[in-house]
Amino acid sequence: MSGEKDLEQLKKEAAAKAKAAALAKMKAKEQGEAKEEAPAEDLDIAKQKAAAAAKAKAAALAKMKAKEQGEAKEEAPAEDLDIAKQKAAAAAKAKAAALAKMKAKEQGEAKEEAPAEDLDIAKQKAAAAAKAKAAALAKMKAKEQGEAKEEAPTEDLDIAKQKAAAAAKAKAAAAAKAKAAALAKQSGETGGDDEKAKAIAAAKAKAAAAAKAKAAATAKAGGAAGDDEKAKAIAAAKAKAAAAAAAKAKAGGGSAKSEPAAEAKPSANQPYLDKYIRVIEEHLGKDHIEDYYINNLSKDVPTLVAKPESYYKIAEFLKYNEQLGFDYLSELHGTDFETHMEVYVHLYSFKNSQSVALKVKIDRDEPTIDSLQPLWAGANWPECEAYDLLGITFNNHPNLHRIMLGEEWVGHPLRKDYEPYDVEV
Repeated sequence: MSGEKDLEQLKKEAAAKAKAAALAKMKAKEQGEAKEEAPAEDLDIAKQKAAAAAKAKAAALAKMKAKEQGEAKEEAPAEDLDIAKQKAAAAAKAKAAALAKMKAKEQGEAKEEAPAEDLDIAKQKAAAAAKAKAAALAKMKAKEQGEAKEEAPTEDLDIAKQKAAAAAKAKAAAAAKAKAAALAKQSGETGGDDEKAKAIAAAKAKAAAAAKAKAAATAKAGGAAGDDEKAKAIAAAKAKAAAAAAAKAKAGGGSAKSEPAAEAKPSANQPYLDKYIRVIEEHLGKDHIEDYYINNLSKDVPTLVAKPESYYKIAEFLKYNEQLGFDYLSELHGTDFETHMEVYVHLYSFKNSQSVALKVKIDRDEPTIDSLQPLWAGANWPECEAYDLLGITFNNHPNLHRIMLGEEWVGHPLRKDYEPYDVEV
C-alpha cells in the first residue's frame, strides 16, 4: 500500500510542476518576456536562408562560367554535392536545436544556451561558405591561367628539339661536304681514274642493255622463247657437261661411262607426245601446233604450244577425241614474260591415265584469248584469277570478274611492271 501512495504522490507532484510551468508560461506571455526569442529564431532562419541563397547564387555563377569556358564539367557536381551536404548538416543542426528548445521550454531549462549554439552554427556556416567560395575562385583562376602555362612549355620544348635536330643535321652535312672537298683536293689524279672507271661502267651497262633489247626483239619475233627455250638450253648444257665428263673419264681411265648413256636416254613420255602430235596432225593438220617438247623441268610432261587462233580448237580436240580423251582440267594459270603473256593449262585423261600441258603465247599489250570454261567448268575461277592479277581477258567467259582485289583496284599485281597505285599498300 505504501508503494501505491508513493506513486500517487509522485503523480501529484508532477501535475503540480506542470501546472506551475504552464502558469509561468502564461505569465511570461502576458508580460512580454518571450517576445524577443521568436525574432531571434526568425533571425537565425533568415540568416540560414540568406546563406543558402548566397551559396546557390555562387554555384549558379560557377556553372555559367564553366559552361562558357567548356571546363570543370565534372567538378561542378562535386561542389553541388558539398553544398547539399552542408545544407543537410545545417538542417539537421537546426532541427536538433529546435528539439532542444522545445525540451528546454517544457522543462524550463537551458534557455540561454540555444542562442549560443545557433551563433556557433551561423559562424561555422559563414566560414564554410567563405572557404567554398574562395576554393571555387582559386580553381577558376588556376584553370584559366594554369593550363596555358603547362601547354606552352611542352610546345616550346618540342620546337627547341626540332631546331636542335635540324641544326645537328645541317652541321653534319656541312662537315661531310667539307671532308669530301678535302679528299677531292688531296686525291688529285685519282679523280681522272674514277671518271674513266665510270665511263667504262656506263659503256658496259649500255652494251648490256642493247644486248637485252636485241634478245627481247629476237624472242618476240621468233615466238618460241621464254621457259621453252630455257628448258632446251638447260638440257643442252647438261648434255654438253655430261659429254665433257665422259671424255675426261676416258682420258683419265675413270668410270664415268654410264652417265652419258643416262643423259642420252629418251623420256618415258616421249611415245605419248609422239601420239598426240600424230593424232592432231591427222585430224586438224600441221599448222595448228607452234611447238612441242618434253618438259624436263616439270616431270617430263608432254607439252604442246598452240597458236593463239587455234588454242580453243586444239583444247576441244584434246577433250573430245576418242584416242586422247583429256576430260579433266587440273590447272590453269597465266605468266608475264615481259615480252609476252602465256597461259598454261594442265589436262589429265582418266581413261588413259595420261597428262598433257597446253600452252599459248599472247600479246602483252592486249592479252586476250578464248575461255576454256565452256569445255571444262574447272577453268572458271582460274581464268578470273588470271584476269584479276595479270589483266588477261578470256572471251566467252560467263562471268569474268576480279575475285581478289575488287573492280576498283588499279593495275594487276603479277605483272612485272606493276606499280602500286597507293604506295602505302
